[in-house]
Amino acid sequence: MRHVLVYVNLVFLLLLASCTGKSTTTASVNDACIRVENGQFVLNGKPYYFIGTNFWYGPLLGSQGVFGDRDRLIRELDFLKEKGVNNLRVLVGADGPNGVPSKVMPSLQESPGHYEQSVFDGLDFFMSELAKRDMHAVLYLHNTWEWSGGYAQYLNWAGYGPVPVPSVAGWDAFKDYVSKYFECDSCQQIFKNHITTVLSRTNFYNKRKYTEDPAILSWQIANEPRPMGAGNKDAYAAWIKDIAAHIKSLDKNHLVSTGSEGEAGSEEDFDLYARVHADPNIDYLTMHIWPKNWGWLDSKDIPGTLNRAIENTAAYMDKHIALADSLRKPITLEEFGMPRDSHKYELSDPTTSRDTYYSYIFERVLESVRTNGTLAGCNFWAWGGYARPRTDHVYWQVGDDYMGDPAQEEQGLNSVFDTDSTVQVIKNYTISMRQIMDAAK
Repeated sequence: MRHVLVYVNLVFLLLLASCTGKSTTTASVNDACIRVENGQFVLNGKPYYFIGTNFWYGPLLGSQGVFGDRDRLIRELDFLKEKGVNNLRVLVGADGPNGVPSKVMPSLQESPGHYEQSVFDGLDFFMSELAKRDMHAVLYLHNTWEWSGGYAQYLNWAGYGPVPVPSVAGWDAFKDYVSKYFECDSCQQIFKNHITTVLSRTNFYNKRKYTEDPAILSWQIANEPRPMGAGNKDAYAAWIKDIAAHIKSLDKNHLVSTGSEGEAGSEEDFDLYARVHADPNIDYLTMHIWPKNWGWLDSKDIPGTLNRAIENTAAYMDKHIALADSLRKPITLEEFGMPRDSHKYELSDPTTSRDTYYSYIFERVLESVRTNGTLAGCNFWAWGGYARPRTDHVYWQVGDDYMGDPAQEEQGLNSVFDTDSTVQVIKNYTISMRQIMDAAK
């Protein structure tokens, strides 16, 4: 019997070692992947907090295809690492045909189950480079919005007709179309198949299974998932629950998150947001804040309305953090953005208001680090880095640099570039965070 128990224990330890890819002790296995303990992220046995960015196009830069630029990707990652940014929120890949107005390209899943392998290879390369730098990624698998295909593309694949592009057909037509997503059983099956394909992949470069890669912080169901109609609330909650369970059935090592904006993305129904994030398969809460889009900031007088934006931001954060406290789960502010002072798309326009707004957010994260709070980190929107906006047109065209602003937005609207004063603000706060965390050891 003793020999049987020894064998069983050995098998158990080997199974637990999956996140490191080698045999190890139980303690080191628990340290290999980021997990949640007592309302905090934990890495290597210690609380994990971060100041990060959205870098949705990273895998596209990693591709060896016509749109790829691995030299730039390496420069961007080295630059971010040096500034203390070690958490990136990233799109796994776009869905649907290329050449659609307002949609990024190239796509990963060109049609259901048919993948552009050079884009998958770009994701592999990106993740392998991330691991070399001890950086982590939140990988989102879907999107409410059309800029990566999203709900609308799945409906199109399921036979619901042409996608009404918002910039062409208008917002109401788009909303009415995508509101049908939760009644579409074949859409859900296509998405589940996609999840299974991605999570079953082994990285070509480092030979790690994606389900065993410690560089992944979490799988995220979608970018800003919304019910898209008050009548869809229950169906939306059921969908989140079902997809989270599907991901967990495939990957026991990694966290799962929704990608929700919070109350603003839940038909202004905070109880719906709370219900969705109470699910045991949802490991932490997310929130997004967009002061200009939500009417808190006047684009014609950004400096003059900045204080109002900060006050509203504080109230929104407080409400969502209180829920995280009650659920004993971490929460991240994984999207927040601010235009340049005069709402121009050129680097000569200062970012004084943005720097002040970012500083407020970063201060909130630092206070959470000091108090072991549930606010675990933030990802500003978004990293533009070495890209440069064009002067002869505003929206992305083939041949333009990828930057933080997706194809449906003005290029340079919310991007942080390498020469912006915001970069020094970011570095100052990542240094302060590291000092606080080191002092607590």
